[in-house]
Amino acid sequence: MLDQFAWLQPVLIAAAVVFVLDLVGNMISFSNRFLNALTTAIVFAVLFGTLIHLGIVKLDVTAVPAAVEVPAAPAPAPAPATP
Repeated sequence: MLDQFAWLQPVLIAAAVVFVLDLVGNMISFSNRFLNALTTAIVFAVLFGTLIHLGIVKLDVTAVPAAVEVPAAPAPAPAPATP
């Protein structure tokens, strides 16, 4: 039964991290909404980059092979003419 909820732990941890980062970003507030959003994004990027650099967070990114080009289907044959 616990295997069904194994996905919940990383989601809750990520939600807590985003909450704290947004809280910090909002504490450094400006009168402009764009600057507030930019500040939050910079705080997130700094913390997330630090966590990756220290090896606390690991990203397992695999390359996806290029899409195979599928030839177009042949045009349907014209209907025979009826006299």
